[in-house]
Amino acid sequence: MQSITAFTWRYAADTVMGGVSTGRGWVEDGVLRLQGTVSTANNGGFIQIRADLPHGLSGDAVHLRVRGNGERYFVHLRSIHSTRPWLSYRAGFDTGPEWAEVTLPLGAFSPSRDPLPAQIRAEDVRSIGIVAYGRDHDADVRVSHIGV
Repeated sequence: MQSITAFTWRYAADTVMGGVSTGRGWVEDGVLRLQGTVSTANNGGFIQIRADLPHGLSGDAVHLRVRGNGERYFVHLRSIHSTRPWLSYRAGFDTGPEWAEVTLPLGAFSPSRDPLPAQIRAEDVRSIGIVAYGRDHDADVRVSHIGV
């Protein structure tokens, strides 16, 4: 597992497409945090914090140490085939108040839509995002370590 500070994280929300979700993402004391309100109003529905992985993944799974407010969150992987901002591979994980280890094998990631290949390959990954999306809810998730 790698320290969260080994990556450069960027926050984004559906407001880039006219949505109204609000939030923020930051690193504090070595812990990544994504917090806000996800709204599906105005065809929106996401907040995220993302980092580039220019050399792909080093293995066949993504490993996280997480805790949150009991909601389900997602890891989005973008690949060399993600030619549009909305194209990614997605896998979900649940959170609770205690720190928990999460392992997401690459086979658990599903393409968001065509024209992505059915399976993502480790060497094709170019970025990773921690995402709250798809339904109206308050988001609050922390990630203390990540293995890619």
